[in-house]
Amino acid sequence: MRFIYPARFQPDSTGEIIVSFRDLPECLTSGSTRTEAQAAAADALEEAIAERIDDGEEIPMPSPRYAGEHLIAVPADMAAKAALVLAFRKSGVSRVALARRFGVDDKVIRRMLDPRHGTATTRIHKALRVLGRELVVESRST
Repeated sequence: MRFIYPARFQPDSTGEIIVSFRDLPECLTSGSTRTEAQAAAADALEEAIAERIDDGEEIPMPSPRYAGEHLIAVPADMAAKAALVLAFRKSGVSRVALARRFGVDDKVIRRMLDPRHGTATTRIHKALRVLGRELVVESRST
């Protein structure tokens, strides 16, 4: 899954740029400049994904971009966490079973699945491999 979501940038009557995401309707933010709005959009997107993980909600696949929309990437650390959470949910294994496979205590797995707990990307990469997945990082121009 690629964690890059289409966003709509719409100026309001005061000139503030409102940013919204079709795939994540709860995710709204704004900025006084386009650069500010873009940075705020990435932050808001990261928080929306973290909230969905916390609440056990679905993390939707990004929709195709429509004309006039801009693509916003989930920050890399959160994208890696979300990839792990999705792979874990799909696997059907318990945290204890994953911990056993990974060779760690189940508390480590609990923290790895917590979107607000910092986890080294190398550790997430290894856990994804245990679940039969691969973490791929892509760089693109904005």
